[in-house]
Amino acid sequence: MQQPLSEQLRPKNLDEVIGQDHLVGPEGFLTGLIQRGKPLSILLWGPPGSGKTSIARLYAKAFRTTNFLCAGRKRF
Repeated sequence: MQQPLSEQLRPKNLDEVIGQDHLVGPEGFLTGLIQRGKPLSILLWGPPGSGKTSIARLYAKAFRTTNFLCAGRKRF
């Protein structure tokens, strides 16, 4: 079965995320946390389609975990 288009287009790594340089760019906040190996709890907010879930999944993947909460109620 073919994946939904949203899954096909979802970034596979932080380098593929567009428009969130303050978080995942070379000097971004999350980039710094990942490079230092210091995971923190984070809260991402913004309009639909801004990349919150994609960034959260990639952040969790960087620390070799897939266990995170999204919207405070749904566990991925």
